[in-house]
Amino acid sequence: MTTVILFHSVYGLRPFERGVAERLTVAGHEVFTPDLYEGRVASSIEEGFALKEEIGWSTLCERAERAVADLPADAVLGGFSMGAAVAASVWPKRPETAGILFLHSIAEIPANARRGLPVQVHLADPDIFEPADEVAAWRADAERTPVALEVFIYPGAGHIYTDATLVDYDSEAARLTWSRVERCLAAL
Repeated sequence: MTTVILFHSVYGLRPFERGVAERLTVAGHEVFTPDLYEGRVASSIEEGFALKEEIGWSTLCERAERAVADLPADAVLGGFSMGAAVAASVWPKRPETAGILFLHSIAEIPANARRGLPVQVHLADPDIFEPADEVAAWRADAERTPVALEVFIYPGAGHIYTDATLVDYDSEAARLTWSRVERCLAAL
């Protein structure tokens, strides 16, 4: 069993994230989905960005630090879109993490990233929040780090393509993503 923490997107903690946690729990993992917005949920991406700004990035990162404080040192860190950046913000202080899951976003790889650490990245193409040139530059930098990087690109999918409640949804890309995530977690 692997312990996993998944940070929500700019929308907030919704049934989508809880459903993913349930799916991974059924696969044998212990999954946590902290509510960084403390009960608030956005109904649009614009409202989500407004909530993020209102709460403030430093407060979100502090809440994330508290959320991981009692988890095992090797807990897998992951996040959806904005949540990937949240996961990256706690990663440097958790060098023993067993793996990283960046879903729908790229995020910084810390200087203390462990050699061979599994890092899975799942991205839509094209993606208005992750332009291809930025992804290419990030990937070139990431491949110079010691992590075991896997980047999966899903052509034609929308930004948060794994969420069936959003217009971005792509059933085949979602199916592939979850099978790859489950394979990664099973190998840890």
